[in-house]
Amino acid sequence: MRRGNGWGSPANPGRAGAPRRVRGAYVEWVAERLSDRDGQIIEAVNRLRLVSGSQLERLCFSSLAGHARTVVRGRVLRRLVQWQVLALLPRRIGGAARGSAGAVFALGVVGTRLCTERQAATNAASRVRHPGAPTERSIRHTLAVSEVCVGLVERARTEGVHIAAFEAEPASWWPNGVGGFIKPDAYAILTWGNVREHWWIEVDLATESLPIMKRKLMAYVDFVERGQFGPHGLIPRVLVSTVTPERRAALHSIVTRLPEPAAALFVVLVDSEATVYPLWSLRE
Repeated sequence: MRRGNGWGSPANPGRAGAPRRVRGAYVEWVAERLSDRDGQIIEAVNRLRLVSGSQLERLCFSSLAGHARTVVRGRVLRRLVQWQVLALLPRRIGGAARGSAGAVFALGVVGTRLCTERQAATNAASRVRHPGAPTERSIRHTLAVSEVCVGLVERARTEGVHIAAFEAEPASWWPNGVGGFIKPDAYAILTWGNVREHWWIEVDLATESLPIMKRKLMAYVDFVERGQFGPHGLIPRVLVSTVTPERRAALHSIVTRLPEPAAALFVVLVDSEATVYPLWSLRE
């Protein structure tokens, strides 16, 4: 029998693609064998839609050190793909990363069933995420949003801050009061002691033109000017994370020309600062 690379052949149902039916008995068999860490992985992938292996390592394997962390991560993710809990996208990010570090994961058919059944049992309002057939551009953007989440979690661990919520789109969208939606890439709640801050997050990879970005930012200003409120009856601040200092300067220039309350509403940062400022702001 021909051996594969450990992730299965293209016929392996663990790979992302058309949904496949699984028997309830098999889903139950898998559920009985999942560890607490497996549950954390499923929750993270469902919340973020697409997550790389290296991001999952930083989120869910931080208690392990050195080479053991990489080995255990690879073994666990391989098992979850083989069990169809996770689906492995047939792409690699970049090309330098080897094994599961550079792989991109979505919920598999069993993972989707497990999330659906758990939410039905708990009357949870959150949705089960389906990435569909993502393009290379959408994969890069979704992983960039996932990176903001991972970066916030990592820094929160060392700063004593709690990430009370992090929702990626479409769970982050909010009715705009005129029949549409404000569509941030993510929504986050950070807490430190009794202090709580709410953020809408826009992740800009410089793939959209500046006029399009201006319209996107103006939608938030219009929302506030019309007296609308966001989650929990508040107006979250809007963190715009972008890729270079030059792009940051261009977006900041747009913000300065927008009507009030744009100056107080928006914070534009390069991505290396985007996971630092919210925690610093919380502890001012």
